[in-house]
Amino acid sequence: MASDVNDITIQYEEDGLVIVKEIDKEILSKGSWATLLFRYRQWDKRKEEYGSDSYAIRRYQKVHGEYMQKSKFTISSNKQAEKIVEALQKWLKD
Repeated sequence: MASDVNDITIQYEEDGLVIVKEIDKEILSKGSWATLLFRYRQWDKRKEEYGSDSYAIRRYQKVHGEYMQKSKFTISSNKQAEKIVEALQKWLKD
């Protein structure tokens, strides 16, 4: 667990191998509830290489000084990410 929002990561290691490799993150909101957007790649055991970029939005709540993950949404493809961006841009113009 992390006590500072800047220390929250999606990166995950198992037996010395980085399974989920964090490429970048954006902190969308801070405070007792934090929202982060992650760009990452996941290790493919079959191919023995990292897959293409993936994206996830995660919400964390600070409880007893530590951030705990409360919800997550994984963007399943670049096409879905583009549709989300298009919808938000459309709504922001209204």
